[in-house]
Amino acid sequence: LAGTHIICDRKFLLECKNSPAARTPPCCLPQTPGVTSLAQSSLVKLEELKERNESEEAMPGEQPLPVDH
Repeated sequence: LAGTHIICDRKFLLECKNSPAARTPPCCLPQTPGVTSLAQSSLVKLEELKERNESEEAMPGEQPLPVDH
């Protein structure tokens, strides 16, 4: 096999994920809903969840229902 193998240790890779460059998307990346940006339906769901959370905070006396997993 021909080619170059780049070997990085775990510590270096973990440090890289916190770098500002790793958190910034490339400038020329196309906007694909659901892939590189939130899908429109996801934005609607986020708004609904936000409204629901705000309304639940307005009613502090009520307890949430338990969820069975």
